[in-house]
Amino acid sequence: MVILLVDDEPLQLTRLKSAVEATLPQGSEILSYTNSVQAYGDCKSRAIDLAFLDIKMPGYDGLQLAKKLKMLNPRVRIVFVTAYDEYALEAFRLHASGYISKPVTKEKIEEELSQIGEPRALPANKPLQVKCFGNFEIFHNGQPVKFMRSKSKELLAYLIDREGEVVSNHELSAVLWEEDYPSYLRNLIGDIRQSLAEIGCEDVFIKHHQGCSVDVTKFDCDAYEFKNNNPEAIRMFRGQYMAQYSWAMFADD
Repeated sequence: MVILLVDDEPLQLTRLKSAVEATLPQGSEILSYTNSVQAYGDCKSRAIDLAFLDIKMPGYDGLQLAKKLKMLNPRVRIVFVTAYDEYALEAFRLHASGYISKPVTKEKIEEELSQIGEPRALPANKPLQVKCFGNFEIFHNGQPVKFMRSKSKELLAYLIDREGEVVSNHELSAVLWEEDYPSYLRNLIGDIRQSLAEIGCEDVFIKHHQGCSVDVTKFDCDAYEFKNNNPEAIRMFRGQYMAQYSWAMFADD
């Protein structure tokens, strides 16, 4: 097992390393850094299994570094280390697991590692939930949203991928069929509108002159949360994004 430790404070890093060495199996390789940028550079050629990252750091902070590590190796397990007081830490835990408060001890590491498994779903803040990691799916109050045609769902997925940008009808046709198919495109738009209207979410889809978009304020989305530095979304990413669509490519802008 290769373990990465990053904390810009040398004393805190020493304490963290001692606690990790007392907890993890013998033979584990531990890489420790006070410089987060250097840590990331070295990790480009190393497969990291587990990372303990301080949140507040110059260069890349812990959340930024976690995202970069996930892009290198989606299976890496992330534990954030924080100096926040007990009440702030509990508030964080409402949104994410994988936190250890300073000072780090062997007991805290053992407790945290015992709870690390597959990340749980993100908290639902809005009735409409969009899942882009893995296969693309849309849920309304926990129930899958159904579309008459699979291409309707794919069209909506493409608009969500574009994050609210207006996409021309010509581009939509080129992506979905590699040719202009205006009559069928109208059918798909009608299908999307009907499916969203049935669940009271018709305002998510916006029709423009010769184009379409989505209102990104009307739904929760795991990929958007990843880009917005939501720690649990970062931990949820497993390397697949809208896996059923050949055009889909996830990039952390």
